[in-house]
Amino acid sequence: MSVYLCQSKSLNTMNQSYPSVLLEEAVNEFSKLPGIGKKTALRLVLHLLRQPEDEVTAFGNAVIRLKQEVHYCTCCHNISDSDLCNICADERREHRLVCVVENVREVMAVENTSQYSGIYHVLGGLISPMDGIGPSDLEIESLIERVRNKEVDEVLLALSATMEGDTTGFFLYRKLSGFDVKITTIARGIAVGDELEYADEVTLGRSIVNRIEFKG
Repeated sequence: MSVYLCQSKSLNTMNQSYPSVLLEEAVNEFSKLPGIGKKTALRLVLHLLRQPEDEVTAFGNAVIRLKQEVHYCTCCHNISDSDLCNICADERREHRLVCVVENVREVMAVENTSQYSGIYHVLGGLISPMDGIGPSDLEIESLIERVRNKEVDEVLLALSATMEGDTTGFFLYRKLSGFDVKITTIARGIAVGDELEYADEVTLGRSIVNRIEFKG
């Protein structure tokens, strides 16, 4: 038993040993990314080391530019290259129909269905008391302001069918029900507990087309 423990301790020590401080620092940074453990981080770093210097430089510059130069749409809070995103700037869209989503991934998911012609409002998350996320942490006030200014005829709540999604939807319904605006939600073609971004395009598309009036 004691021999086994010594061997396990020795293996753990070996796993944590790096031949270079620079390699270790890079692995530590990559492992901070969601879903990336130390082993995967090491594999990615070693892959980069094998690539030509110009490709690695381009990779690094792309990440730096992403952080330094990316914009958030002043209207819907979607990620954009300018102050107004391409969707909000498109005059062919139905600007009085606003689809409320959690984040940019959901915008991309809905757009991939080719079933939605309105514009968006990105909350930047969902209400989750367990995670310390309240209404003031999200882009809710700006949505209310858009409705208050009579810029919107219909608000479509396209939120994940989870406890956090339902909590956020109910909160928005209470906040918006006093205004002259139609409040709808996507049909439950999306199973309860499913994340919206993982839904297949046909199911998500039908949920958008067959949206129903939101009932608080």
